[in-house]
Formats: sequence, structure tokens, C-alpha cells
Amino acid sequence: MSTASPPQLFLLADHIKLSLLERQRAISLNLSPNTQDGQISRSLDSLRSGIEALESQVEDTPDDAISSQLPRLRSQLNDLTSQFNSNSPEPTSPTLTSPNNPSLTSDFAAAQKKPRQVSKSVRFTEAPETEDPNRAALFPYRDDPSDSDVPDHNDMSNEQIHTYHSQVLRDQDEQLDRLGESIGRQRELSMQIGDELDGQVLLLDDVEEGVDRHAAQFRTARGRLERVSRKARENWSLTVIVVLIVILVLLIIILK
Repeated sequence: MSTASPPQLFLLADHIKLSLLERQRAISLNLSPNTQDGQISRSLDSLRSGIEALESQVEDTPDDAISSQLPRLRSQLNDLTSQFNSNSPEPTSPTLTSPNNPSLTSDFAAAQKKPRQVSKSVRFTEAPETEDPNRAALFPYRDDPSDSDVPDHNDMSNEQIHTYHSQVLRDQDEQLDRLGESIGRQRELSMQIGDELDGQVLLLDDVEEGVDRHAAQFRTARGRLERVSRKARENWSLTVIVVLIVILVLLIIILK
């Protein structure tokens, strides 16, 4: 398994930050925040594993460029893990609201926009007897929430009520549009991460091919050296034999 580089881990951290911001948006809207918990948890595990792999790599082969980034990565991992476990609708650390990649600033700004809250507290009461019959048929109960921003339907005409509810629906549509845009940004970010990983895989394939070529060249050179060594040993033996024969002949001549 290849070791991720610090830029890849910072990009993954930005992806987790955006996911946590979307999770906070869901909490602020009183929606279930658990839909992305599994993905966020897996991303945190991947970030943690990547940091540990870099730490092991630095221990084996010191690299100042990587070592200088590890404290920042570890700090962001701790902040993101704390935010994920807190279930708080507000960021527990400035780390969550600041991207590592400046090009994602607009995405973070959009993810931090607070959706307009529409009060859902409704208390139903029977319509008064003096109320217009047509209106009573349309609204047998009246909306009497505690939020002063929501107008009392009793003081509104049918056109005003229709306009008000149309505005509420438009606000909800805007919230859904922003949510859709955020999901689109998440998808684009995921695709960027996938493209980056694909590029890393191609680089690793090239490195592997280079290693295979050098290994083949090394085996060839080693075979040549073995042949040369073997021939040298054979020639040395022949030389020794010739020298011994010459010495023997000389001894025979001298002794005669």
C-alpha cells in the first residue's frame, strides 16, 4: 500500500471539514445528522492511517518537508475528531471553518451559511364563531406559534396567506438548492481526490516498472561478472600448471 503525501492528507482533511459543516447544518435544521456519520468516520480513519504512515516513513527516512507538516496534520485530526464526537451545531475549533486549500474558500463560505429557520411550532385552536364561514372552511384551525416573526393568519387576507406560504415554500426551496449545491461540491471534491489517487497509482506503476528494469539489468550484470570470474579462475589454473611444468623441466635439467 502506498503512503499518502501531506497535500493529499490536507485535501482529505478539507473533505472531512465540509462533511462536518454539512452535518452541523443538518443539526441546526433539526434533521438527522447520522446519514453521513459512516463516511465521516471512515474518512477520519483514513486520515489517521495516512498520518501514522507518514510518521513511520519519517522514522525510517528523515524528511524535513514531511516532518514540518505532521504536527499540523495531527492537530487537525484531533480537532476534527473532537468536532465529530461532540454533535455540536457550532464549530468547536477554528480549524473546521478554514480550508487548507485556498481554492476551497468559497465552498467553505457557502457551507457555513445559516439556513433561514421557519418556525414549526403550531398550536391549533378552534376558529371563533365570528370568523368568516369561507375562511373557516379554508382554515378550521389557526396557527398561533410563539415566534413573533410568523404573522397571525387571522389578520391576513387569503391573498396574503397565499403569498406568505409561497414565500415559505420558496425559502425551503432555497435551502434545498443550497443543500444540493453542497452535495455537488462534495461530489466534485470526492472526484478530485479520486483523480489524485489515480495519478498516484500511475506514478507507482511507473516506479515499479523502473525497478523491474533495473533489477533485470542488475541480474544481467551479475551474470556477466560470474562468467568473467569463472573464466579468470580457469585461466589461473592453467597458468599455474604451465609454471609448474616449466619448473619441473628446469629441475630435471639441473639434476642431470
